Amino acid sequence: MENKENKRETGSIKENLAAQYLTRQGVKILEHNFRCRQGEIDLIGRDGRYLVFFEVKYRKTARNGMPAEAVGYAKQQKIRYTAQFYLYSRRYRENMPCRFDVVSILGDQISWIRDAFE
Repeated sequence: MENKENKRETGSIKENLAAQYLTRQGVKILEHNFRCRQGEIDLIGRDGRYLVFFEVKYRKTARNGMPAEAVGYAKQQKIRYTAQFYLYSRRYRENMPCRFDVVSILGDQISWIRDAFE
């Protein structure tokens, strides 16, 4: 069983991998691991006119489900509240177009799900 420190290190490695992947796709990464009382957002970037909040999920295998399936409704709500705080704290205008995306990493396969939240 993986300990918390190893999980955090693996998470950090996978988030960096996701950031590199997104950068190659034309996304400008603005922040890594934005944290506040509301929660944490793995990556924040610009994709064209959109400010995008990325959740990065990794699974070694699909045995316990696909990575993106781990971003349920409660997690989505937490990310939304954190994003609201981010927009406020960074003084973005209210009509800033935003999107919530998931970067799913299964083994060494990366997929980017745009507009992942309902």
